[in-house]
Amino acid sequence: MIRVARLMRVAGLRAAMGRRPLLSATEADVQPEPDVAARHRPVARDAAQQLGREEAWAWLWAWPARGPKGAGRCSRADGGQDSGSCCARYWGPGLRRRRGGLSPPRAAARCGLVMATEQRPFHLVVFGASGFTGQFVTEEVAREQIASEQSSRLPWAVAGRSKEKLQQVLEKAAQKLGRPSLSSEVGVIICDISNPASLDEMAKQAKLVLNCVGPYRFYGEPVVKACIENGTSCIDICGEPQFLELMHAKYHEKAAEKGVYIIGSSGFDSIPADLGVLYTRNQMNGTLTAVESFLTINTGPEGLCIHDGTWKSAIYGFGDKGSLRKLRSVSCLKPVPIVGTKLKRRWPVSYCRELNSYSIPFLGSDISVVKRTQRYLHENLEDSPVQYAAYVTVGGITSVIKLMFAGLFFLFFVKFSIGRQLLIKMDETSFTMTFFGQGYSHGTCVEKNKPNIRICTQVKGPEAGYVATPIAMVQAAMTFLSDASDLPKGGGVFTPGAAFSRTKLIDRLNKHGIEFSVISSSEV
Repeated sequence: MIRVARLMRVAGLRAAMGRRPLLSATEADVQPEPDVAARHRPVARDAAQQLGREEAWAWLWAWPARGPKGAGRCSRADGGQDSGSCCARYWGPGLRRRRGGLSPPRAAARCGLVMATEQRPFHLVVFGASGFTGQFVTEEVAREQIASEQSSRLPWAVAGRSKEKLQQVLEKAAQKLGRPSLSSEVGVIICDISNPASLDEMAKQAKLVLNCVGPYRFYGEPVVKACIENGTSCIDICGEPQFLELMHAKYHEKAAEKGVYIIGSSGFDSIPADLGVLYTRNQMNGTLTAVESFLTINTGPEGLCIHDGTWKSAIYGFGDKGSLRKLRSVSCLKPVPIVGTKLKRRWPVSYCRELNSYSIPFLGSDISVVKRTQRYLHENLEDSPVQYAAYVTVGGITSVIKLMFAGLFFLFFVKFSIGRQLLIKMDETSFTMTFFGQGYSHGTCVEKNKPNIRICTQVKGPEAGYVATPIAMVQAAMTFLSDASDLPKGGGVFTPGAAFSRTKLIDRLNKHGIEFSVISSSEV
């Protein structure tokens, strides 16, 4: 009889509560937690402490699923996850399948977890964390959080298809950074690019998604769409102009309506170039009208490295120039006015006297991104637009000859879509991007005179693809989360320069190894 009465009391409490919403991060924070991140994650509670409180609903769900002992398991060092662990932090068919068809509250309780979803539990999620570049981004986020003071650390998570691989990434980062507790401090979300429902559930749990899944022309749009539909902002490291411009054309207005920010090309492509032009403009004592940038890659003893995913992005981007031209032809955008003397285009192979090196045009996304930034600043903030051209230094004449053969080799692979598994080890590499700007001093008539001010600036950093890119992406994310009042009003699809032109991102980058400096400035 006592057992029957107890079960009736349980049933009565359930009926009175109905399907209660899950605990918010504030409600869940009734006990001291080991760290700030854990406060926003699903947390297991002691049943004896929960009885008599309205949080007891989760324990009641757990009773028939696991029994009193299982329901009343206390939080452990791993944030309450059992050895089987609820690897999915979302409610959906996947969770239902893994937990034998249980309803979401029952599944949550069966894992010994109370899921805090009234508020977004994570400030940022690294999507594709188990991928090649994603591993470095995850490590950089962890490094940033470890370096931060306890009060300023942010709850964050990693997302991908495989729980085991995600945990391996966290364990590797923990070992490298000397932070054994890292795995228990970071959330894990199971999400598949081919499953729109899982993308939606991932987006619902974060303020910001760092998308590391490429090539973006194949895998980027579903993430953008899911983020916009669920009111979540997104930052990526795409270096593919066709994808970047297509996302702006398709989703800028939708993102603005939702008040979310989609910020592309926030890695080595193209933060150094885009913010380098803005830095040069801000350092000039006058009106900057034109800039040429020259990228120099300093390779280590084992040469240059490129991962398969980056290689694919380069191949597909180079082989799809026709689609980009077609997209631009139908956009019907007004040309940005040219201020001052028109910047002359260099020959395909030209000599830069200042750097004592030959150079060729840079074929990445920098020109596209910088021009879009200048358009935005001119049309929305009435800034004077800056002309821009980008080049890569190649050394002496011997290097030029070698490059010609390398170019033919690259074109061969683009045409026949082979050789995408080529990987060359890289060590001790770095980059230097030098900017030569020209403009007019204050009070000089631009229409009737030649430029009378010249300035040279530099952006220096570590290896471009897998060291500088994670630094740039993570610092862009930290700036987004901490300097929200300095972002463009509303939302939309933005370049890094358009999004961060009024923020302190350059200061952050300077502190993390990507250094901006003035080399010289003179009046002609």
